[in-house]
Amino acid sequence: MRGEARGALEEELKVGQRSKTSSTATAERDKVVVTDGALATIVGLAAHEVPGVVGMAPASIREGINRMLGASRADEGVEVQRDGEHERKATIELHVVVAYGVNIPVVAESVRERVRYAAKEFAGVQVIEVKVHIAGVSRG
Repeated sequence: MRGEARGALEEELKVGQRSKTSSTATAERDKVVVTDGALATIVGLAAHEVPGVVGMAPASIREGINRMLGASRADEGVEVQRDGEHERKATIELHVVVAYGVNIPVVAESVRERVRYAAKEFAGVQVIEVKVHIAGVSRG
């Protein structure tokens, strides 16, 4: 009986070792990557939620042409740069239009905080730096 129990225990240990190696291989294979476009959309939508932000300004000539043609997108005015070594870290630049009469530094800080939170919670990306460019002021 002791021999059978010992054999069963050894077999159980072998199975446990195999499952650990297979779960490690599975973890390496099964990973989620959030693209720059998806991250830019999340960040753009988060910036629009901040009181005092009335819109985004085009960050490039291509975005400006798209806007003139009537194709406005949620990621307009957002530039994402990934850290070369870590795909889960990024630097974000936003080109924001604010409402006339708001305290611009307070709105910019609120945008920074909201962008950091949204990137971390919704995309799992740590934001190294958020640069907020106030591209314009609008009457509302």
